[in-house]
Amino acid sequence: MPHPLPPHRIERRGLLLALALLPLAAHAQVFDLAQLMRLLAQVQSGQATFTEQRHSSVLDRPVESTGRLSFQAPDRFTRETLKPRSESISVVGNEVTLRQGSRSRTVQLDSVPEAAVIVEAIRGTLTGNREAIDRHFEAQVGGGPNGWQLLLAPRDAGLRKLVVQVAIQGRQSAPREITISMADGDYSIMRITPQ
Repeated sequence: MPHPLPPHRIERRGLLLALALLPLAAHAQVFDLAQLMRLLAQVQSGQATFTEQRHSSVLDRPVESTGRLSFQAPDRFTRETLKPRSESISVVGNEVTLRQGSRSRTVQLDSVPEAAVIVEAIRGTLTGNREAIDRHFEAQVGGGPNGWQLLLAPRDAGLRKLVVQVAIQGRQSAPREITISMADGDYSIMRITPQ
């Protein structure tokens, strides 16, 4: 039967093992917000289709919608809903144009703060706009380039009483799922298929 190692030999072996692994740990990089934003910023424009389910406590079942998304860096974003009814939201800079059928209305994005925070989360992520994300959100990043998650909580305490969090999951430079959690318990899940 082998003899157990004395405590000082065990400590020495542990120290040698730690020193041997130190170069590997030094080369391992943590995937953070800066890396994610650089990855996303590589794509200057894009189009995708989406399917969204909105869950509300006042409805018996989720409302499902489908449509198209498009963006162009630095600040253009369009969401066009095709079903259940045709409508669109187009954002250029601070200007938002809402269309339903033949009616349209244009407003300043910052005049509707609860909508602005959702638009900035999606647009800022799609375009890899680190400045916009830092300005509006406390951000946490998990995973790595092949499967990441970005959690965005509004910095403004008043907005947190409306929008608790926007969670975005993706692979490489393509967001694939966006979950918006509202303070009243309602939430939506948008699944995105890049084109």
